Amino acid sequence: MFNWLNIIQVFIIAIVVYVFYVSFIKNTSSEKLVRGLFGLGMLWALSFLLPWMHLYVLGRFLHWIALFLSVGLIVIFQPELRKLLALMGNIRGWKNVIHAFRQDVKNSSEKQRIIDEIVKAVMYMSEKHTGALIVFPEDIEDGVIERYGTKIDAVISSELLLTIFFNKTPLHDGAVIISDNRIKYAGAILPLSQNQLQWKYGTRHRAALGMSEMSKATVLVVSEETGDISFAEKGSIKKYDDIKKIKNKLEKILGE
Repeated sequence: MFNWLNIIQVFIIAIVVYVFYVSFIKNTSSEKLVRGLFGLGMLWALSFLLPWMHLYVLGRFLHWIALFLSVGLIVIFQPELRKLLALMGNIRGWKNVIHAFRQDVKNSSEKQRIIDEIVKAVMYMSEKHTGALIVFPEDIEDGVIERYGTKIDAVISSELLLTIFFNKTPLHDGAVIISDNRIKYAGAILPLSQNQLQWKYGTRHRAALGMSEMSKATVLVVSEETGDISFAEKGSIKKYDDIKKIKNKLEKILGE
């Protein structure tokens, strides 16, 4: 029986299916298969809809075609269906899938927390003109860092970063090394770039640029003189003056 409630429910289902298709299926190797399954579903729908419109012969004809194609799919994809049924019956396998999903959610949440903490500290230091140098190395043991300074190996927090870079502490002039989502070292000494830099760039920027020239690391710099926030990578340095762009940059760095 057709009523407005059923129509709304069908409309909601159609939107969900479309969003799922656009997000996960479109432009992938599975797109043709999904289109074929969608076509088969339309055949089944028409085979039930046509008799309701008193088109019994045409409806019966489409019903047999849809049935034939469905049986053909079962035969063609028999190995895959066996694997699916085996997976559905494997309780341990489901537990592993659920555990992996929970772990992904947990890791994503932790990474977002880290980004928020770094951004909070960096924006505060920019406002207060507190100099900072934060290194995100691809390989912490690549031999480029001249001196690692003091080993910290602590959870990343804005409070700890602000404490390290406070100008009365002995570690504030060096760099913080962040690896594996933890603050590994503070007060590290980086190699200085030998290239000619603009007058507005000081020692921190030369160190950031030098590190990026000699390694694949990305280095975040907060200028003590101007409060500017910059990222150095691949031998070049770029100023970021928008908090959204800074967050996106950190998501890219920490997501690699």
